[in-house]
Amino acid sequence: MKKVSNVNIVREFPLPTPREILAELPLTTEITEHIYAARTTTENILARRDKRILMICGPCSIDSIPAAMEYAMHLKQLQAKVQDKMFVIMRSYFEKPRTTVGWKGLIYDPDLDQSFNIEKGLRLARKLLIQLAEMEMPAATEILEPIIPQYVADLISWASIGARTSESQTHRQLASGLSMPVGFKNSTDGAVSVAVDAIKAASASHSFLGVINDGRTGVFSTKGNPYSHIVLRGGLHAPNYTSEHIAFAKELMRRQKVATPAIVIDCSHANSSKKPENQPKVLKDVVAQINAGEQSIAGVMLESYIKQGNQPINADHGKMIPGLSLTDACLGWQETEATIMEAYENLKI
Repeated sequence: MKKVSNVNIVREFPLPTPREILAELPLTTEITEHIYAARTTTENILARRDKRILMICGPCSIDSIPAAMEYAMHLKQLQAKVQDKMFVIMRSYFEKPRTTVGWKGLIYDPDLDQSFNIEKGLRLARKLLIQLAEMEMPAATEILEPIIPQYVADLISWASIGARTSESQTHRQLASGLSMPVGFKNSTDGAVSVAVDAIKAASASHSFLGVINDGRTGVFSTKGNPYSHIVLRGGLHAPNYTSEHIAFAKELMRRQKVATPAIVIDCSHANSSKKPENQPKVLKDVVAQINAGEQSIAGVMLESYIKQGNQPINADHGKMIPGLSLTDACLGWQETEATIMEAYENLKI
């Protein structure tokens, strides 16, 4: 008999259910209160009830727990200096969308050797998020695989849907049920309408298939996410953070009857031509727009790590530099601190 099922599957094996992992690594009352407060603050900023801006910064991708915690300690100290104008959230990205192939992130390949120990990756990610919550550092992440949120979403204060998936019906439905604000990036070619359509879709109710906490397939019925918003990250041919681009995005949202147009500017990716040294220039322009009265800009994103630049994954892990990005090049910490402090001092809110 000819084989017609799982023709291209090499192997399959079960993971612990979300319920099992959550029971193994539970939330304390203190952590729950922190997450609730951080999400509420984020919502108030996006709705412009709180006039501060979101400052979402951190590594392009989490590749080392010790390096991530070292970065978090630096960020925590900075958080205290700028909290009257900025609400700081740490980028804690465990999944990396790839245009073709490449390292997919800590959850998928935590040992950086293509062994794909996803069970280990899930535990590492949740443990790090718990450590961040214990030090009251809000965490942001990108949602890529629809099953992953069942394992970690209770620890996330802000989430994004990436440029490659903002057009995906699966991700729009997923965002409609997530418990934290969700930002949709414009597409990689720069199309802002994709993100605006996603906001509209995510704010509506949906019913869709997913994996429930006991591991079974189930149906989720959602009421819609009222805090979905747009993230401008530039496109193939040009950045899109200037006042003209903001006006264009606002007009598209007005036509879609988005009640409170909230925009987060990604200072990296195409807005910086993927050059970390350009990120401060973008932030400086954004601060000038806010000071000129632009109220729709609710936040910014920076890609930064301990050391500036990036490095390839080396088969000899001992030759890799801790705190230097394995994916997109990042600002170093000294440059990050100087950039944020300059923006803080110049920001008039």
